[in-house]
Amino acid sequence: MNEALNRGDATQANSTDPRILHARTLKSSYTDRSDFNNLITLYSKSNLLSYSLRVFHQIPSPNIVSWTSLISAHSNSPLSLRFFLSMLCHPTFSFLPNQRTFASLCKTCASLSYAFSFGLSLHSMSLKLSFNDKPFCGSALVNFYSKFRLPDNAKRVFDEMHDKEEVCYSAMIVCLAQNSRCVDSLSVFADMRRRDVVSTVHSVSGALRSAAELAAMEQCRIIHGHALVAGFDRNVVVGTALIDAYGKAGHVFDARRVFDENVSVLNVVAWNAMLSGYAQQGDKNSVLELFHLLETRGFSPDEYSFLAVLTAFSNAGLASESEKWIEKMRVRYGLEPGLEHYTCLIGAFGRAGRLEDAETIAMEMPFEPDAAVWRALLSSSALHGAPDMALRMAHRLLEVNPYDDSAYVIAANGLSASGRWDEVTEMRKMMKDRRVRKEGGRSWIEVKGEVHVFLAGDRNHEKAEEIYAKLEELIEECEKLGYVPIWNEMLHKVEEREKTRALWYHSEKLALAFGLVSGTPPGKALRIVKNLRICRDCHESFKYISRVVEREIIVRDVNRYHRILNGSCTCGDIW
Repeated sequence: MNEALNRGDATQANSTDPRILHARTLKSSYTDRSDFNNLITLYSKSNLLSYSLRVFHQIPSPNIVSWTSLISAHSNSPLSLRFFLSMLCHPTFSFLPNQRTFASLCKTCASLSYAFSFGLSLHSMSLKLSFNDKPFCGSALVNFYSKFRLPDNAKRVFDEMHDKEEVCYSAMIVCLAQNSRCVDSLSVFADMRRRDVVSTVHSVSGALRSAAELAAMEQCRIIHGHALVAGFDRNVVVGTALIDAYGKAGHVFDARRVFDENVSVLNVVAWNAMLSGYAQQGDKNSVLELFHLLETRGFSPDEYSFLAVLTAFSNAGLASESEKWIEKMRVRYGLEPGLEHYTCLIGAFGRAGRLEDAETIAMEMPFEPDAAVWRALLSSSALHGAPDMALRMAHRLLEVNPYDDSAYVIAANGLSASGRWDEVTEMRKMMKDRRVRKEGGRSWIEVKGEVHVFLAGDRNHEKAEEIYAKLEELIEECEKLGYVPIWNEMLHKVEEREKTRALWYHSEKLALAFGLVSGTPPGKALRIVKNLRICRDCHESFKYISRVVEREIIVRDVNRYHRILNGSCTCGDIW
């Protein structure tokens, strides 16, 4: 059998039923332990795990390769951990685990939520055996810590590794990308390229994921260029990542170009990425056009396809259309709407001002409303001047999470807009008593391939003096056009003047001013990303600024995209 496996005729070995090869092995006049080890692997690849265990028991004196083959065959099952313990306790055990043993076990631990302590024990053993700094074992440990959302632990393992190869870098880049450490992920990718380490599909797609989260347009283009040179441009994983990255960077035209160039090899995941790009822009017409094209190409839309359609309708406040598509999803396609689909439906009704209908849907849907549902209702009621409902929804949201700062802030804004100052004070006191702090706003902008991050009132940037001078200039120009600052925070009227001044130092305004003073080419859109919902004053002022500087301003906040040009925004002032 070894000849069939090792002579280079892998296709024949893979296409042959391993039971046939097993029979030949048993009939052979000469067999060695490696024959049985290979059979264990073949049975596992053929989803015949019971046979792999049977073969293992036929080995007179299994060695570490035999045990590792068995453990690897069951790496998707807790059985692999039991086999490892059995190996350590076996009376004939006189050898040490190897790198592949640890790698398979780390993979198992990463897939089991209760196996974290076992994984820590493996890490400890790998340290004692000096395996932790080896590429194969180290990469598996990085992946293990990544799955448990401990990127700092993963980075320590990565930094201790010697002679890092492409698998190591790929694991680290993906780990940081999956754990929202986007800048660090791109930094590791850049370090990999500086060291001339070969890229992989995973390192490129991981870097693209980070660029997408940052909406870093120039980084997307740089990585795209690298993917072309590396020959990954026609790969379905990289192609999908490119579509997602360009879409999240607000460049749906580039996303569509990549999509059209690769459409023959793309799967439904890539189609959904393109649909999502249009949906976040609120471009319902393009979403519907692409959805119908997906069907004509023979694909079956899945729940994510419908989620993109419903997101577009929700952003546009199209309640009736959303309701029809929920029904279409259920009746015509046999797909049961999930909680996220109902959340979009509730958001559409809320944005349309049909607050009672939105609440009824939330109470009657076949799911327990979560924080996102109550937050959508809270935002809608505050937007449409319904303070009683806003207060009620805030309390429902706080029942789910008493430390959700958005519940206090949005409710207080809605109450203050109605002049209910006593209740505003009560809300502020409740927030203080529970030691809840409003999440700090952060905004970032990419200039010449470098991402610059700003906090509200930030004066740490090297160009802080120029930034604040530019803001003063913009205030004067906007006021000439009729701009009046909007005050809608949790403060009393006596503090309005001071608060109004502070509004001009919000993080998104600082990022915008930096974009203007940093030499961004005239006519080029200014692209800003914010970790929270853009405030009403920033949104309103950006409409005036777009007229002053005669430029398009694109803001991606936590809810959606805002494309602002000539004093108007694609969101229709509803978000």
